[in-house]
Amino acid sequence: MARKVFFSFHYQRDLWRVNVVRNSGVVEGVSAAGFHDASLWEETKKKGSAAVRRLIDGGLLGTSVTVVLIGAQTYSREYVTYEIQQSAARGNGILGIRIHDIKDQFGRTDSFGLAPSVLSNLSVPIYTYEYGKLGEWVETAYKKAHPNG
Repeated sequence: MARKVFFSFHYQRDLWRVNVVRNSGVVEGVSAAGFHDASLWEETKKKGSAAVRRLIDGGLLGTSVTVVLIGAQTYSREYVTYEIQQSAARGNGILGIRIHDIKDQFGRTDSFGLAPSVLSNLSVPIYTYEYGKLGEWVETAYKKAHPNG
């Protein structure tokens, strides 16, 4: 069964790598802090933190799993932390996937990044991206959060 997934990541630095994961066609995905449209993200940021948080909250509606895509600087992003906290509060399954080895549009990989500390505090699994594994990992996270179905 395809789960509706919320993707949390550092937009400015990791969008190309994120799209490689998101476009693997395995899950139905949405993201609030990782808009497909950069102008919408920038416009929302201008309205302040409360507006961004409302957008994130709206993006989480209807999702059952949150995938935190971990790049070189993800650990320090304020809204990634908020997305993880809100996901946990909603009861979403949560997992992390390291994306630093995925090549960007210029064929370059990135440096290894620390996982956001809130992920460690929640004891969620953290994987390194492997093509074809996303659906399995999402389903495992869902079942961990919802053991009775």
